[in-house]
Amino acid sequence: MRPQSRQGRAAYVGGRNQSQGTELGRRHKPDYWLVTLCVILLSIGLIVVYAISPALSASAHVSSGYYVGKQLIAIALSVVAFVVMAQVPLAYWRRAYKPLLVIAALATLLAIVMPVNPAYPAHRWVRLGGFSFQSVELLKFALLIWLAGFLTSRIRSGEVADTKKTLQPLLIALGIIGVMVAGVQSDLGSTGVIVLMMGAMAFVAGLPMKRVFMIAGIIAIGLVLAISSTPYRRERLATFLHPETNCQTSGYQECQALIAVGSGGMIGLGLGRSVQAYGYLPEAANDSIFAIYAEKFGFVGAVILLLLFVAFFSRLKNIAERAPDSFSRLIVIGILTWLSVQALINIGAMIGLLPLKGITLPFISYGGTSVVFIAAAVGLVFQISRYTSYIVLDKDEGSSHDNSRDRRRVRGAYHPNLGSRQ
Repeated sequence: MRPQSRQGRAAYVGGRNQSQGTELGRRHKPDYWLVTLCVILLSIGLIVVYAISPALSASAHVSSGYYVGKQLIAIALSVVAFVVMAQVPLAYWRRAYKPLLVIAALATLLAIVMPVNPAYPAHRWVRLGGFSFQSVELLKFALLIWLAGFLTSRIRSGEVADTKKTLQPLLIALGIIGVMVAGVQSDLGSTGVIVLMMGAMAFVAGLPMKRVFMIAGIIAIGLVLAISSTPYRRERLATFLHPETNCQTSGYQECQALIAVGSGGMIGLGLGRSVQAYGYLPEAANDSIFAIYAEKFGFVGAVILLLLFVAFFSRLKNIAERAPDSFSRLIVIGILTWLSVQALINIGAMIGLLPLKGITLPFISYGGTSVVFIAAAVGLVFQISRYTSYIVLDKDEGSSHDNSRDRRRVRGAYHPNLGSRQ
């Protein structure tokens, strides 16, 4: 059944009419390039982890296949997460935001009260027997779903600019995140990712620039207070500004990362010839994996990896531009900001442009929690890509614009004059 009205052409999310709950035949071929780029990036990450696995295993006194085996399990779980998110209607996740927030809050509190690992003294991990995960990754995902639904409801009611109904809840949420994640968990990097994700979603939803600048000012003041009130953060900032003066102490990781990147030269040392992974560069498989990658594949390999990320983020941008409604568009914008900011912080820290923040590189870094939740997020985008349209008709905003002139870039999207493409 195909709706004939303009409102009907826009009133679908995940293949369902939001007002009537009926299936609509508006699905077309999804964005398989998105999946292809994800597979390529995950494969690169697995290759790097495999290459440095002997060095990691020797220092941790575990079997040589330990790290590769765990990464393969994480990738298998990420495939399951991707399939689930790509198949379950988006309207279901919109309704399930409350349980997601409750679970994320409980996981954050559990991580705070649990004993810490001496190697990782921050209260960021939930460890139950042999199972562990980083609670902030679940929090990012839950906040993404909640904020997209919250802003969509404000768009419908025309209250995006309302201080009491929109700005006040956003400031309260930011305050709680600042206290729990930046304060108690000492995870300023993840806090920055969450804040920028929420800010981008609010801006796209139509929050006035005056409100955006006000929030940015409050965040800047909080950032200054967070850095100035904590000795190790002040030390990190000083190390970032002058890493060469502290190469044997606080600036050790920054200096070793720069050595790894510089050692790669133009084409790299090769897969089996890494030096920095053998105990020199801390967190070689996690936060510092881009430096290891650059050491192995050189400047050429680093440029190729950056181009792959640019292509991936471009696919997300294109899907966001042609999303069928506000909720879908905000979901994709949030995911685009989440992953791009995280990649920017990680790579920037490894080449000395940003301070070290303990942020993993999406798809590439070793670690199950990050891989699984990123795959889940991409699954949501993949589902939305089935319903992109040449003509964006948004019943939430009551506006429309025609993208049919750019047929090359939106090939495969639904066009009312061409029919649905299965």
